[in-house]
Amino acid sequence: MSQELMERIETAGFILKPESPEIAPIFEDVKARFEKRGIRVLLAERSARMIGQKGIPFEQMCKESDFLVSLGGDGTLLSLVRRSYRWHKPVVGINAGNLGFLADVTLEEVDSFLDQLFAGECRIDQRLMLAGHIRKATGAKVEFFALNDVVVSSPIPSKMVIVNASIEGERFNTYRGDGLIISTPTGSTAYNLAAGGPVVYPLTRAFILTPVLAHSLTNQRPLVVPADFAVELDTEKYDAMVTVDGQERYVVEEGDRICISVAKEGAYLLHRKERNYFSVLRDKLHWGDREWL
Repeated sequence: MSQELMERIETAGFILKPESPEIAPIFEDVKARFEKRGIRVLLAERSARMIGQKGIPFEQMCKESDFLVSLGGDGTLLSLVRRSYRWHKPVVGINAGNLGFLADVTLEEVDSFLDQLFAGECRIDQRLMLAGHIRKATGAKVEFFALNDVVVSSPIPSKMVIVNASIEGERFNTYRGDGLIISTPTGSTAYNLAAGGPVVYPLTRAFILTPVLAHSLTNQRPLVVPADFAVELDTEKYDAMVTVDGQERYVVEEGDRICISVAKEGAYLLHRKERNYFSVLRDKLHWGDREWL
């Protein structure tokens, strides 16, 4: 996606961090700054009800907006990207708390962000999305998209799950343990990192399979897979839970099959031009900080 797709900067659609009515004055301040630049601000119904205002249906907001804004944290942005995916609108995250990996525009930077946006100096990254579906043994099909990750685990805490994994129809591993993470490069700094997986530059065309606490005497290691491959998973003996971006959950029973591949089109994230991924890594992970050694 290139800058010419942002020639229209007339309407911005907002969602707010859920269950956080205290965010209302922050939203009003940000809204005023947008409107001062002549940008019409739309607010999704669910967010509007939370702060006692009137909004519009989410689908209508996506259709009418030139770009979308999440006001909250990374979780709010993940939800917005996934729910708005079929409209392929650029999404920017304004962080109402600490610096995030995704929602990286702070409240103090809103004005400079808008300056850059109108000057055509912002950057639009196309981030890889996972497209998946669960084929139930009954023949039913459940579809989903993920920006961060898809996690297969037991619905019962601390209970083992057995996951068979195939790539392009060829069985290559059976994971026994607390679960399996299928992560995008964007999600590599989330659960994948906590489970010992690699950090992968967010524009890399690949995804990662990382076992969680493998119950195995063999050396079960994370696997980085090129984006043009598809992974198929099934579970043995135990029921499992599929969790998408830590927010959507689906029960998987023995005989169900989980198919995951890279979506045909990515998600579009809007960033300030000076935003540097490696600086964010250094700040968030304290790389090179002697106080954390």
